[in-house]
Amino acid sequence: MTLSIDQQLALKTAASRLQSQFHGIFGTETIERFLNTSYDQFASNSTIPNFLPLLAERFARQRLHALAKVEGHVTDNKPIVLFLCVHNAGRSQMALGFFEDLAEDRAVAWSGGSEPGNQINPAAVEAMLERGINISREFPKPWTDEIVRAADVIVSMGCGDACPVFPGKRYLDWTLDDPAGKDVADVRPVRDEIERRVRALLDELGVAARV
Repeated sequence: MTLSIDQQLALKTAASRLQSQFHGIFGTETIERFLNTSYDQFASNSTIPNFLPLLAERFARQRLHALAKVEGHVTDNKPIVLFLCVHNAGRSQMALGFFEDLAEDRAVAWSGGSEPGNQINPAAVEAMLERGINISREFPKPWTDEIVRAADVIVSMGCGDACPVFPGKRYLDWTLDDPAGKDVADVRPVRDEIERRVRALLDELGVAARV
């Protein structure tokens, strides 16, 4: 794919930020490879090309963090939970929103989809805003090998056989209605059940939830 001058500059700037953040952990070649492959993963179905470098940087940062954990460079012992669904546009994003809001910086959560959509479900966004949590800045994304390997707990929300299986991981299967195509009124019960389960998971992990 041909990049515009602005996109090339944005990716170069993103690479510099990532190199600064992961200095002494990963070399330039690794960082640029993760950034470029992250860009390619979004470029094929993105409807907003101008945001691609930013999305690529955010996803590359998450992937590099995961790789650092897998390779033993991260020793903070914070549990990592990965929420997975089909489109990464509703259930897994709401779970991520609740987890990050309640756990704050005491644990890490990521999300992904087996067939990532193009945008977050608007009804899910509105339902979460009613609880004071803004997930509109999130974006559907796939999962990658290093992200799955870094997770301590993998929560499946309807991705079925497509969900990755790695030995030694703790898996949870949350059966929840898919918010796709539903209005806010129908999404609220799903949202509330996700919050209940996230709170229970935090308790199991020994992570204090924000009051």
